[in-house]
Formats: sequence, C-alpha cells, structure tokens
Amino acid sequence: MSLLSSRHTRRLKVHSARWQRRALFVLGGVVVGAAAVMLALLADRAQQAFHHLLLHWHYASLVVTPLGFGLSVYLTRRFFPNSQGSGIPQAIAARQLRDHGLRHRLVSIRIAIGKILLTLLGLLCGASAGREGPTVQVGASIMFALGRFSPRRQPGLILAGAAAGVAAAFNTPLAGIVFGIEEMSRAFEVRTSGLIIGGVIAAGLTSMALVGDYTYFGTTSATLGTSADWLAVPVCGAIGGLAGGVFSRILILIAGGLPGKAGRWIKRWPVPFAILCGLGVAVCGLAAGGTTFGTGYEQIESVLASGAALPWSFGLLKFAATSLTSISGIPGGIFSPSLAIGGGIGLNLSAIFPGVPVGAMVLLGMVAYFAGVVQAPITAFVIVTEMTDNHAMMVPLMATALIASSLSRLVCPEGVYHALAKNFLRQTRGTAEPPAAAAG
Repeated sequence: MSLLSSRHTRRLKVHSARWQRRALFVLGGVVVGAAAVMLALLADRAQQAFHHLLLHWHYASLVVTPLGFGLSVYLTRRFFPNSQGSGIPQAIAARQLRDHGLRHRLVSIRIAIGKILLTLLGLLCGASAGREGPTVQVGASIMFALGRFSPRRQPGLILAGAAAGVAAAFNTPLAGIVFGIEEMSRAFEVRTSGLIIGGVIAAGLTSMALVGDYTYFGTTSATLGTSADWLAVPVCGAIGGLAGGVFSRILILIAGGLPGKAGRWIKRWPVPFAILCGLGVAVCGLAAGGTTFGTGYEQIESVLASGAALPWSFGLLKFAATSLTSISGIPGGIFSPSLAIGGGIGLNLSAIFPGVPVGAMVLLGMVAYFAGVVQAPITAFVIVTEMTDNHAMMVPLMATALIASSLSRLVCPEGVYHALAKNFLRQTRGTAEPPAAAAG
C-alpha cells in the first residue's frame, strides 16, 4: 500500500508541475498581449503628437528629431543598456545563454520598461522605427521574469514571449508561431511547441479582447491575373531581396564597428553621432513631405485601401531614414519600416507592370524586402498574408519571398537578427560595455 501511495504521490506531483508550467505560459501570454496593446496605443499617440507639431511648425523636425535621438541614446546607455535597436537580437541571444545573470542583462523588466519608454520617445521625435521588434523584447522580458518560477523552462519562455509579442503586435497568431520557429529558434522544439502555441493564443485573445479583431493593413483583394503578371514576382523578389540585403549589411557593419577613424569616432561619441543621424532623418522627412517619419503604417495602409499616391522617392527616402534610425543606437524596430520600404519599392515597380494591380505590386514589394532583410521567407509571406487577409496572393508571395531571401544572401550571408545577436553574445559574455551603435 505504501508503494502504491508513493507512486500516486509522484504522479500527482508530475501532473501538478505540468499544469503549473502550462498556466505560466498562458498567464505570460495574457500579460504580453496587454503590454503589446498598450505599446501600440501609446505609439499611435506619439506619432500623432509629432505630426501635430509639424502642422504648426513645418521645420520642427530639424530641431526635435536630432535632439530626441541624442537624448534617447544618452538615456539608453546611461540607464537602459542593451535596450537599443529592435530587441529581437537580444531575445535571440538570451535564449542561447545558459547563465541566469547573463540573460538578465538582455531581458528583464527594467529593460522592458526602458524599451517601451524610449521607443515612444523615438516615435515622438519622428524616428523611422516600428514598435513590433520592441514588443518582442518586452514579451521575452516578461516571460523571463515569470521564468523564476520555472528556471528550466527559461529558453522556452523567452521564445514564447517573443512569439506572443509578434502575434499581439500585428494581430497575426500564425505569424507569431512561425516567427518563433523559423527566426527565434531556427528549429521545431517538440517539448515546448504546445506551450508556446498556448502563450501565443493567450496573447492573441487578450489583444482581440482589448482592441477587437482586425487586419493590420486592412483587407485587399488584389491578385495577379494573367500569366504575364507573374513576371512581377522574380523582378520584385530580386530588387527587394538585394535592397534588403544591403540594408542588413549596413546595420551589421555599423553594429560591429567601422574600421579606422570613423569607427573610433562613433564609439567615442555615440550621442553626437545619434544627433547627426537624427538630422539626416529630419532631412529625409522634409524631402518626402513628412511621409517617412514614424512606422510607415499609415502610408502603406492608404495605398492598399484607397490607392493613395505617395512621392516617387518614398521608398528610397524611407530606406535612408530607417537606416539612419537603426544605426543611431536608439531603441526602435524595423518590422513596420521594412514593410513600408518594400511597399514603396513595389509602388515604383508598378510603373513597369501597368497591367498588374497596384495593391498586388505593393504586397510583392513588401514581402520581398522584408524577406531580404530578415532572410526568413516563411515568416515574411505568412505575416503579409495575415496582415492583409489576402490568401489569393499566398503562392506569389511565397515565391517572391524565396527568391528575395536567396538573393539577399549574396549581399549579406547571414540574417540581420542573428548576426546582431552574435554581437550581444560576445558583449554579454565578455564585457558589460554596450556596443558603439547597435541596430536591429
């Protein structure tokens, strides 16, 4: 009897531990979903405030943007080290570390708070940045904090937090799961897959409960008609993929440190460098009629929804503004800006394919450039499909993403997030000093 009782007790303990882990992932997903919604609402308010300022003073960006960039980098380095850039490389690096203390340097509640505040500061001063990447680091930080109750599950919790962050930020549950598998872990983990999905579902349901069900860029029914229209697929894939590779190469080179006097100057004077980057962003914004400030969401959504016109230089100037924002060292993501740049590329290429609907060209450009930057083709076409609710374009988007990702590797052999994660791993294992200018 005592033997049976002992076995029964052990079984109860095992089942109890399993349910506690499941509850932990679900609870974390709810908190991440709420944090993502809060950041999204505040980010919209920050962008509106900046545009309101420009309506009253057209050249305000020449003052506000550089000073805002300088202040953001100062606060980042002084109070919130390792919160710079998008935050996705930090989350990837944290999963690869085994020491709790080292992980804490990259994902923590302190960093999450700083990430939210400084991302909002960037958008408040006109940075060409997104909130989705920061949501990933915030989600990973929240899950890591909860991981104190389940230390052995910390890598899985960080992965779940990152995936939940993407799902809640874009209202794209499937893309969140795919992002976790393809980009964060680069593998399918059987032991934690169910728990991760549970966290993503919890985050998605929380987001829907707070702001309702919606598609990020609205809905579009644009598709490719004739067989001749399919020529746009390799063209968009090639141009978008190569452009995305160039962007990634720039970020990786600056983050790793430029050789010579330029690199030493940037490392020694990060705040003045950020101010110069901010001035460049302001000039790009003025040249583009204010369309390159912020995430780029409104511009692409208006094109997809109503065929609104954008300056022919939008894609190029958005590319420059996003590059300057990313290398400056301020906290801010590249998800939304990358989609906006790709949309601008597709819009320009529509002149070569007058028979193809503009909306279809914009979608092809979005997935091509994004796949070129992150070199995660499945995530790229899934996320664009979910954000526009256009399943008729899934096959063309899939082909475009594969072409773009392959050609991007000719320019940049490694995806930007994983290349930058290596910098954070070296930094965290070696010294507490933050990199001169980290991006992502």
